[in-house]
Amino acid sequence: MHSRTLRFLGLCSLLTLLGACASAPAPVKSAETYFKEGEAAYASKHYEDAIAQFKKVKESYSNLELSAQAELKIADAHFDNGAFIEAAAAYEDFRKLHPTNEKAPYALYRLGLANYNQITGIDTDQTAVKNAVHYLEMFLAQYPGSEYAADAKAKLADCRDKQLAYENYVGHFYLRTKKYPSAIKRLNEALQRFPGQPRLADTLFYLEQAYRKSGDTAHAEEVQKRLDAEYPVQVRRARGEESRPSVGKDELPMIIFKDADK
Repeated sequence: MHSRTLRFLGLCSLLTLLGACASAPAPVKSAETYFKEGEAAYASKHYEDAIAQFKKVKESYSNLELSAQAELKIADAHFDNGAFIEAAAAYEDFRKLHPTNEKAPYALYRLGLANYNQITGIDTDQTAVKNAVHYLEMFLAQYPGSEYAADAKAKLADCRDKQLAYENYVGHFYLRTKKYPSAIKRLNEALQRFPGQPRLADTLFYLEQAYRKSGDTAHAEEVQKRLDAEYPVQVRRARGEESRPSVGKDELPMIIFKDADK
């Protein structure tokens, strides 16, 4: 009886020991180890795993410089994974937390790109375009000599072209629905906001049509003269006097000289 009791107690002790071993937490690694594991996952394009490891670096609170690097790596991982909303938020957080960091210009540039990559069509919500313009303009104003400046300028020019395309889209909608005062107001505002843009040929054409259909012949003739003077090539093409070149696959087609009532 005594030996049976001892065996029972021994079994209980063994089970208790095994349970304690099974529930013991995994050994905590150093921030440097987590960072290296995050970099390895990132290099293998396992972005979610990389983000998880970089977050552990932040949560360790043991190395402020490495934590800052991890924060930026998290933003980059979101960006390269196509999660541009999350990337934008992470880049913005980095800028706020580390305004004097040497990587602050890069974070601002990538913040602009993260918003740029959220842009869809001209007939959808324009928030991403506005945000991209805001951050790209901020970047170029603060870091005009940056290695990223040329690309930022190109992206900003494309954003402005898209913004004008949207204004033309809205103005043309008002024109088609015979809301001529609204069309005239919108298109005149576009002329003021986007001087020198090639797509202003569309703007002037729709504005001329809006004035003419509203009965304001005098202003329609003034706009027509400006259209003839500033965009003679487009006018000749519209009249069939020369063939139009094909549009590249990455170029937004100009809407110019389609029948305004269609």
